[in-house]
Amino acid sequence: MKTAVEWLISQLNKQGFAQVVTDEEINKAKEMEKNNIDNKVIHFAEWLTKKHTSTLITLYEHFEEEYYNETFKSE
Repeated sequence: MKTAVEWLISQLNKQGFAQVVTDEEINKAKEMEKNNIDNKVIHFAEWLTKKHTSTLITLYEHFEEEYYNETFKSE
């Protein structure tokens, strides 16, 4: 699946178009897009933590128990 930046680049690079943007500009756009996705994930995690603290604690406790059992009890 292409990102929005990759799709736009493919459209701009179709036959008949001169290269409109430089490779440096393309890489900068990809980095900006990645940062936007990373920021969205961080904001979601912050929102989730504020709204669903007790659920997250329960899930963590389940993970902790399962991890312990898989890691130490099988030895």
